Amino acid sequence: MEAAIILVFVMGYLAITLEHNIKIDKLIPALVMMAICWALIALGIDSFPQWFDSSKHSLLEGFGGFASEDKMHLMEETLLHHLGKTSEILVFLLGAMTIVEIIDYFDGFSTIKDFIKTKKKSKILWIFAILAFILSAIIDNLTATIVLISILQKIVKDRSVRIWYAGLIIIAANAGGAWSPIGDVTTTMLWIGKKVTTGHLIGYLLLPSFLCMAVPTFIASFLPAFRGDLELEKEATTKKKSKFSGTMLYLGLGAIVFVPVFKVITHLPPYVGMMLSLGVVAIFAEIYSNSKFSMTEVDSEESDAHAMHSPVHHSLSKIELPSILFFLGILMAVAALESLGILFGAADWLRGNTPQLGTELHEGGVSDLVVLFLGIGSAVIDNVPLVAASLGMFSEPIDHELWHFIAFSAGTGGSMLIIGSAAGVVAMGMEKIDFFWYLKKIAWLAAVGFLVGSVAFMFTRTLF
Repeated sequence: MEAAIILVFVMGYLAITLEHNIKIDKLIPALVMMAICWALIALGIDSFPQWFDSSKHSLLEGFGGFASEDKMHLMEETLLHHLGKTSEILVFLLGAMTIVEIIDYFDGFSTIKDFIKTKKKSKILWIFAILAFILSAIIDNLTATIVLISILQKIVKDRSVRIWYAGLIIIAANAGGAWSPIGDVTTTMLWIGKKVTTGHLIGYLLLPSFLCMAVPTFIASFLPAFRGDLELEKEATTKKKSKFSGTMLYLGLGAIVFVPVFKVITHLPPYVGMMLSLGVVAIFAEIYSNSKFSMTEVDSEESDAHAMHSPVHHSLSKIELPSILFFLGILMAVAALESLGILFGAADWLRGNTPQLGTELHEGGVSDLVVLFLGIGSAVIDNVPLVAASLGMFSEPIDHELWHFIAFSAGTGGSMLIIGSAAGVVAMGMEKIDFFWYLKKIAWLAAVGFLVGSVAFMFTRTLF
């Protein structure tokens, strides 16, 4: 039965990886894989010789001798435990996505566009790279990529130039998301899973992540694509901005940044702080929306479009629910493998069969080479299941350097292929970037940044 569950997982994994080839959205195989894996566990519960206790992070002693009713009850408790931990991540993401959509509702991100005054290509490259690095740490790398490419489309009219900028935005956004607990789904998973804390995460990864962004950007600034000046796109019509756009931008970003502070003060799970932040932002959004759409000078078409919805309802209707369901499916499917002790066994095999590279993390620990392979693997395979698997495979304590290296590798390694990260996939869709163009033009820059950042991490971890 274990072999059947592993086979289902592998087939589902392949379907997720080949999403663009088979033309099936990755959330579908993720949900099917999750349901079938747990169904097979329920049907074959008496045949399994071991069970993994997630709370103690060890195999349960004497599981083979349990009665069928006790095994079934234990399976139900384990399923509920994993659903609870997964829901913490999903509710957190729902809150963050809604706040970002509320900012966009008030055209808040147009404030960022106003910062760009130069026409020099290399300077605009640095502006977008730094904005991507900072914004992704606050509103996550996927959202930062969407926002910046949307702004880019309004500024750069030549698509052949724009896709170069998009490629560097992907690298910078993934680098920025790695050092923040709210910057990348995988980092958020490690943070909510109590593997890393905010202070140590920033201390370990800020310098490596910055170099991962800065080195490729510096190299790219000398490439022919970024020489000379740009012909800036001028908007045909000047749309009147909401007078609250800047206020909502700073309020929304401040509310998201407040979440880690709330967790440190109260020790409550991050989703509680995110719900508080969403509530505060929603209050101001409701108040401001009455002023925004009652003004006679506001475009009547825009006013009619929003008349039927409050800002919160409108924003909730625009969030990426397919992404939320994908995370549910993949995290619960990985939880099935963890519960059977399969990931625990895989971790022991890795420890015993992987050669050490550089400094071993600790006696009996995991080599740097394993984590580097995980980073390279995240370029080919989605990094969410890779990190979810690592949570079940390794038992190092909170803030151990292993977890921080995993956060960096999984977060930045995906930049090496355009399908290797959520930021890359969304950029691919928005700009119709060809897979092989990215592989030829951008992948080597991402690889340089990944390797430089990894070397920098091996230095910064010695400081803690």
